[in-house]
Amino acid sequence: MENTIYIRMRHRLQVRPHDSIKLQDVAQIIAEDSLLEKVKECIVYTVSEKDQNIIILDVMKVIPILTNVVEQINIEIIGQTQTIVEVVYKKIGVSIPLFILIWLLLFFGAALAIMNFHEDVSMQAVHQRIYKIITGKENIKPLIFQIPYSIGLGLGMILFFNHVFKKRLNEEPSPLEVEMFNYQQDLDRYVIINENEESMKRNHHDH
Repeated sequence: MENTIYIRMRHRLQVRPHDSIKLQDVAQIIAEDSLLEKVKECIVYTVSEKDQNIIILDVMKVIPILTNVVEQINIEIIGQTQTIVEVVYKKIGVSIPLFILIWLLLFFGAALAIMNFHEDVSMQAVHQRIYKIITGKENIKPLIFQIPYSIGLGLGMILFFNHVFKKRLNEEPSPLEVEMFNYQQDLDRYVIINENEESMKRNHHDH
């Protein structure tokens, strides 16, 4: 059909305050070229002062806009029906002294956590025991084991997190990235469900 348009809402979109959001920004569109030119530039939402940092744009708000632009249009919705619009405000820069302070806190915090773990599991006693088993001699500081172990611990953390500074070792996501992804998915679901409940309450109150 010539007036058929297929729409697939994007999952997430970042905009600036007072931006005008076009249909092509929030959705993937398939349609005849002439129809596509008419609808892709349609303004579906304008960010205003009353909006907070998260806006849920539902396809049910988009459909009436499209029907006003093109008469007798047949709209087919594919996939998800909502887009999470994140309003990005101007970021506040972090001063160098504050950055250094945070870096030091993280560095010493991580170091203390590792040392406390080793103390809990008696790692030094384990190294002493292994040294005695292999050499038959007592050694309070078996550096021949402790130094390689320390180096291996650092290398193991690099391999585990799959990063050397900003450089990725391979295309496989790190466990931290997977956890952050799962957290973001749960957060998005909560925001969508909460927004739907709030919309239902507002509509009920209006009636």
